[in-house]
Amino acid sequence: MKLIEACKEILRQLDTVINSIKDEDFTKPIPSLNSSTVGQHVRHTLEFFTCLINSAKTGQVNYDNRDHDQVIEQDKTVAQAVVTDIINFLDSTPLNTELVLQANYSLSDDDCTSINTNLYRELAYNIEHAIHHMAILKVGIKEVAPYVTLPSHFGVAVSTIKYQQAQVVK
Repeated sequence: MKLIEACKEILRQLDTVINSIKDEDFTKPIPSLNSSTVGQHVRHTLEFFTCLINSAKTGQVNYDNRDHDQVIEQDKTVAQAVVTDIINFLDSTPLNTELVLQANYSLSDDDCTSINTNLYRELAYNIEHAIHHMAILKVGIKEVAPYVTLPSHFGVAVSTIKYQQAQVVK
């Protein structure tokens, strides 16, 4: 399925960057990103996928209930292992399963809104979310680790790539 392959491609791009960046730069605060780190953006991105994977077993997904596991943001080896685990899940993922997304958009209470969804729709969301954070990472990596060669389409949506390619043809 193209969706699964797209997820895996995004994760492979992220893995390439994790592998290329020095340990100290993975955890270095980036001034232009409010002192967040590459590791924090990687962790945040990966935890959306792991949250979905764990939720596939229960039928309820709530991205607010992520682990915020600091080990992922501080240890490149752990981050790469998480990437591998997600890819392994994608390689063995069952047919599309129905899910209920639990979301809270209020600062004044903890009441969640329930939204019917499914695994594939949430994978599509995770792709878009990952691309967004990878675009932010691109800025941060250029600042703290300019030696890292980013994959050519790192942090760029497929629709944008297609649009740009069509402009060249004109």
